[in-house]
Amino acid sequence: MPSLFARPLAALSFLILVLGLSAGAARAELVWNAQTGWRVEGGVLAGISGPEARNALELMNKARAAEERGSNSTALRAYKKVTKKYPNSIYSAEALYRTAKIRLARKQYFDAFDSFHMIIVRYPNTKRFNEIIGEEYRIASALLDGARSRILWGTIPGLKNRNKAIEYFEAILSFAPYSDYAPLALMNIARGHLKQGNTEDAIDALDRMINNYPQSLLTPDAYLKLAQTHAKLVDGPAYDQGSTKQALTYFEDFMILYPNDAGIPTAAKGLDAMKVMLAESKIKIADFYFYKRSNYTAARVFYNEAITAYPDSPVAARAKLKLAEVEAKAANKPSPNGEKKKRFFFF
Repeated sequence: MPSLFARPLAALSFLILVLGLSAGAARAELVWNAQTGWRVEGGVLAGISGPEARNALELMNKARAAEERGSNSTALRAYKKVTKKYPNSIYSAEALYRTAKIRLARKQYFDAFDSFHMIIVRYPNTKRFNEIIGEEYRIASALLDGARSRILWGTIPGLKNRNKAIEYFEAILSFAPYSDYAPLALMNIARGHLKQGNTEDAIDALDRMINNYPQSLLTPDAYLKLAQTHAKLVDGPAYDQGSTKQALTYFEDFMILYPNDAGIPTAAKGLDAMKVMLAESKIKIADFYFYKRSNYTAARVFYNEAITAYPDSPVAARAKLKLAEVEAKAANKPSPNGEKKKRFFFF
């Protein structure tokens, strides 16, 4: 009678064998030689065998030979057949890579990115991972700066598409969150949104940058840019000051966290402008209560807040003068029936 452990042991042995063979396939490398064509080195598997392996190899050799003589359209057709018919073979990843490089050389940025990204999705353990992420980053950067992806076999420039650039940066961030390109991608996402006037989305990207990559060399720039972006949302002293307060916070944080940064003078100037704006808003409210409502108590509160918001500033000096005017008016406040209070003198 077979042992109770015989079947599980056989299954485990089979699994170990499969994993061992898979590791061999993972270590395998496809090498091109102009005289001998493609060959597999460093492993024993190509993902396929028999007639399929011969057919895939024949297509790969045909594609690369066409590529070498400049017949890129022929090469692309052959590479496409490889990726479609033999997606699990070692040849498929190379076919996608060669396709991406041809598309990139023709400035077909959309197609090039798609081919590069398909390698990352299908073959995340590829040894070219960092190289491909770098290529994707360069494509996205070119599009963000106004490059036009060509259409009709790479002959006619299409329209500028910064939305696609932002989409590509987000893809890089999703698939390579721990790479050196991730913080750069977020900064460029923010830059792209600012170019298109999407201020809230830019703030979101910069906020993610600060929270997710606090040790990055780009974090000080993100703090400063975040403060400046909030400052751009300020409409004036007569409007809501939520953005003013946010900008104040980020300017102050930047100056505290990075006191030796080259951006300190810029931050100091921005901080001054925001303090002035906040103090001016308090004066606006105080003026309303003083001149429009004769509410001296409320006017006192807001003039004092203006002084507190930016002491020893010209705005604070104006608030103090206004406060003195309030006190003078309050001292001569008429009685409820409209007459001034009578003064009695005793001798």
